[in-house]
Amino acid sequence: MDRYDPALRRGLTSRRNVLRLMGASAAALAASACSIPGQGGRGDLTQAQIDAFWKGRTGKGSLNWANWPGYMQDDHASIKAFTKDTGVEVNYKEVIQEASDWFGKVQAPLAAGQSIGFDLMVVTNGIQTSKMIELGYLAPLDHSRLPNFDKYAAAKYKDPAFDPGNTYTIPYESGITGIAYNTKYVKEEIDSIAQLFDPKYKGKVGMMGDSQELGNFGLFAIGVDPEKSTPKDWASAARKLREQRDSRIVRKYYDQGYIDAVAKGDVWLTMAWSGDVYSLANDDVKFVVPKEGGTLWTDLMMIPKPAGNPVDALTLMNWLYEPAHNAPLTEFINYITPVPATRQYVLADAAKATGDDKADLERLASSPLVFPSEADMARLRNFRVLSQQEEPQYQKVFTPIVQGS
Repeated sequence: MDRYDPALRRGLTSRRNVLRLMGASAAALAASACSIPGQGGRGDLTQAQIDAFWKGRTGKGSLNWANWPGYMQDDHASIKAFTKDTGVEVNYKEVIQEASDWFGKVQAPLAAGQSIGFDLMVVTNGIQTSKMIELGYLAPLDHSRLPNFDKYAAAKYKDPAFDPGNTYTIPYESGITGIAYNTKYVKEEIDSIAQLFDPKYKGKVGMMGDSQELGNFGLFAIGVDPEKSTPKDWASAARKLREQRDSRIVRKYYDQGYIDAVAKGDVWLTMAWSGDVYSLANDDVKFVVPKEGGTLWTDLMMIPKPAGNPVDALTLMNWLYEPAHNAPLTEFINYITPVPATRQYVLADAAKATGDDKADLERLASSPLVFPSEADMARLRNFRVLSQQEEPQYQKVFTPIVQGS
């Protein structure tokens, strides 16, 4: 079974660093979208319009797929299996490094209704996805051709606030923002965000520097669901976070280096991404979804509206949601799959494996970082969907905390 360097896997989550405006709303672009005839987003989309888009379209036997590095086996085993099953050839390119840079590359041709050279792309839920939806850059999905999504996707991934009804997107992989702690130094069970604010851990707590990540945990700390929060809640959460900072409980606000810091004991407990902790493979470092809640982020599959092979893209999207097909990808990527039934196939592979491969697969199948419990999933929330007016207000509230003001 293929494996790749854990350092590379940790590098995959570094793209979280560039999504500092995640959760920006469709409303932030509604005005500009409405000014483009025929380009509007989901607001006035009807089933008849979706049906009209797909009427007469058929598969052509090939597609071009744009994805992030490290999101496919080195030998493209899953792609080869798909082609064997369907006859559809896939030209797979790891060309997406940052969501903002990718959007910058494809915005002009998509605005002109021109092909970007790809029929399928994977972009994180956030400002870039919201822009592409609202400006009419994405094809509405024909869910009659996605029966596996409807059958096998976890409920948490259906009808998200950033894309109601999964009109334009379905998940590829996900991760969690929770708490990591080093049991060599922390002798109590960590299960609450309140423990990140405990004075007994003065100078030993790590927090994230991203304003939305930090803001979410501040909101959780005061008992507010980030997705339903108000400007008044933001101010209260910011006060809580400033008190934590000014009491010198926080050692540092991190972008990515927290994982080495908690492994070495520079910090004892910290905000953390699930994929980083899994890849660390350090028995001393534990990860938990706090009882108040954690953040769920998702990398999404979507079809550019001018795509030349959209039916083939749908065929691939549907194929990937078959649990038996999803298992090899999950075994390689080690992130949260949106297809929980994949676990039984990982267990079956573990039963047939030997040595290190067997141990790796058993660890994967039993890990709540890859297969979260229903209780953990119920506590997860997305980032707040911000309006055009709210986004700068939100940033003004939370960004100064990291800056020391």
